[in-house]
Amino acid sequence: MKEVKLETTLQVYSNIVELPKDIQDLMNAAIIARNKAYAPYSKFNVGAAILLDNGEIVSGSNQENASYPSGLCAERTAIYYAGAKYPSAKILKMALTASSQNQITDTPIPPCGACRQAIAEYEIKQDQPIEIYFMGAKGKVVKSHSLANLLPVGFDRSYL
Repeated sequence: MKEVKLETTLQVYSNIVELPKDIQDLMNAAIIARNKAYAPYSKFNVGAAILLDNGEIVSGSNQENASYPSGLCAERTAIYYAGAKYPSAKILKMALTASSQNQITDTPIPPCGACRQAIAEYEIKQDQPIEIYFMGAKGKVVKSHSLANLLPVGFDRSYL
């Protein structure tokens, strides 16, 4: 047997004001999207904003459904829209923010597993890392230089 150790390096900013101006703008777009979320069941609003290499910013929010599996997370709403509207554009950066209607969310909240897999697909497709910034409703912001930091042992087309 051989043991393999995996390490991840993330950057943590104390708040949104500490971010570079362009990332503050991207996070503010995610906050606007978060405020448009449809989350009557979970009471958990999520917003995502994506900066493309053509300069466009695409955003999305989570959209729930009484038939729970039919809903869609903010990250996938945004990334699939970007892929449909700008199929040749590369995703440079993503900003994510989440807030609960039931409690204060001041801890950075990363993408769920399904969203990590969807983001991984685009990172592999474009052969270029996607910077990901995530936060709660307020407080610290975490930066990952690549989705691979958040999903180090991922599933991709090479297994098919």
